[in-house]
Amino acid sequence: MSDVIRLGVAGATGYAGQELIRLAARHSGVTVTTAMASGTTDVVRTLPSLVRVWDGEITALSVDRLAAETDAVFMTLPDRVAAEVGPALVARGVRVFDLSGAFRLRDRAQRRRWYPATPDLDAPAVYGLTEHYRAALPEARLVACPGCYPTAAVLALRPLVDAGLLEGDIVIDAKSGISGAGKTPSERTHFSECHGSVAAYSIFEHRHAAEIEQELERAVTFTPHLVPLDRGILETIYVRVRSTVSETMVATTLEQAYADAPFVRLTGDALPEIKHVTHTNFCDIGWRMDTPSRRLILITCLDNLVKGAAGQALQNLNVAFGLDETTGLS
Repeated sequence: MSDVIRLGVAGATGYAGQELIRLAARHSGVTVTTAMASGTTDVVRTLPSLVRVWDGEITALSVDRLAAETDAVFMTLPDRVAAEVGPALVARGVRVFDLSGAFRLRDRAQRRRWYPATPDLDAPAVYGLTEHYRAALPEARLVACPGCYPTAAVLALRPLVDAGLLEGDIVIDAKSGISGAGKTPSERTHFSECHGSVAAYSIFEHRHAAEIEQELERAVTFTPHLVPLDRGILETIYVRVRSTVSETMVATTLEQAYADAPFVRLTGDALPEIKHVTHTNFCDIGWRMDTPSRRLILITCLDNLVKGAAGQALQNLNVAFGLDETTGLS
């Protein structure tokens, strides 16, 4: 596609929204024509972090302006707002890449439980885990970009599940920097509460567990933790392989799955760390296997604001519009 894509960002004042503008501003195939807050009554403002990166103004949310001024929109809106705005934009010919959770779950009952404001659609959104849904993106009108925790978990586990290498329980111990909780302040994200501490939260009640289970078609035990970092996710995943599975088979399966995936780095027994992936669109996956006990431990890391949000959305847009997948991200 030779024409420059007119891009809008709805929800531009949040962490992911600002990251989207920062990435898109240096993208050769798009121009950010419109950036909006999450509410219809927000005052016009600029953002200090974007000065000389993108010098436009953040205006109040307007579906009419988005439809008139853009070819594609990134939505980083609250779930209930995205549930209303997304279908309205699609109906008016805009391609939508949604970073909320509103359209991620395909099962109606699960969607009603976790995202009750989301309407039933004539056709489900394409799940935007680029590495596994790349072929569906060029025709997609609505792309539901995955959550940050599910991105890390599913990239590590899905090839092994699809190959039938695993048996028994899947246990995911996940740790996220504080920006994963969003920009709206709360007692949990207050500096005095987070500094010098690590805390588990939402045990058996985190909506990302449903998303992971959807993509793996397996039950998981998922426990998220908040750690005193500004950004980054590290997941330690505990599984057991079948009796006929060797460590070579694990490595080969992952290597074959991601041979053509520019943003998945397989590190083998050199276990990844959060500092290796911050401010990048990479997801790093390492592993160790104890053959006698058939226990396999996978370590996966990504930046929750890039590969877990804005970078992955831009990666999806690149594929959807026929651009090089790495444009603006490498």
